[in-house]
Amino acid sequence: MRLEDVARWSRVSTATVSRVLNNAPSVKNSTRARVMKAIETLKYNPNLHARSLAAGKSRSIGIIVSNLGNPFFWDIYRALERAARDAGYEVIIANTDYSSASLAASVWMMLGQRVAGLAAIVSEMDPQWIEVFEGHRIPVAYYGVNTPRKNIFNIRVQYRRGMEKLISHLYSLGHRRVGFVGHHTELGSIQERLKGVLDSVRRHPDLQVSAVEDEDSLEGGRRAARALLAANPTLTGLVCVNDWMAVGALRELRETGLCVPADISVTGFDNINLAQFCDPALTSVHLPRDRIGQIMCDFLINRESQYQHEFLIDPELVTRESTGPAGRNTVQT
Repeated sequence: MRLEDVARWSRVSTATVSRVLNNAPSVKNSTRARVMKAIETLKYNPNLHARSLAAGKSRSIGIIVSNLGNPFFWDIYRALERAARDAGYEVIIANTDYSSASLAASVWMMLGQRVAGLAAIVSEMDPQWIEVFEGHRIPVAYYGVNTPRKNIFNIRVQYRRGMEKLISHLYSLGHRRVGFVGHHTELGSIQERLKGVLDSVRRHPDLQVSAVEDEDSLEGGRRAARALLAANPTLTGLVCVNDWMAVGALRELRETGLCVPADISVTGFDNINLAQFCDPALTSVHLPRDRIGQIMCDFLINRESQYQHEFLIDPELVTRESTGPAGRNTVQT
């Protein structure tokens, strides 16, 4: 279906159809309604990228994420995509699976698409790509991997504080032998979470922590929990780097006959929607994913934000049924 077909059906010029598609204010409401009806009836799908290039301005923004399998990333993408669509932009998404090679390919793909801006939610971001984006004068909204500067917006999470809140919660319940379930601990954001745990150990000398890492997946969480318990059968708590792996850990504990939280407590991180629906509901710290996506989109499209060039997140502890007193058959809610 072509633009000309829409114009013929709605009895207007192709220029008028273009103005409607670009949300120009000069079109009468009755004409706009007729054109939109034609688009719906004819199932016209405009080539936004081609129109953007012809106009000399891109109507696309890109988003690169580390793991679309983890609902945390998916939630941010959905919020950003919704905000972008409302502003008349399309969103191009790329997934790296924490791979530097995939990140490189994704960056060049975004540059080739001539995106108007880019949201980078990747722990594996290399400083060289930051320089590349600056050289191409592309506005970028980073998630926790950079410092704010011209054309750059940064969302910074106080990961250490979030982890310290979780450890303090468990410590107050009598837990002294805790396991840490992680992944890609060489990456900055994951290192910060582990450092938060280790900082807590320094404050509480009687606290013992063992750590295992696996892949960022349900199965990875399950394997990591299995390895921790095999090496440390007296653990009373598991602190997981995110909710996604925590749900996998819960499955492993259930399979081995352990009761959560009577036998062992489990915590996550991120507070994805699944955290409140799994069994038992998961104690976590909350990250405002919808707000993150909206803020990133606002900066990329409008080149401005109410938070200037940085949005700082202090994660909020959310206690649920997966944590309870160590060694007692009671539940802390």
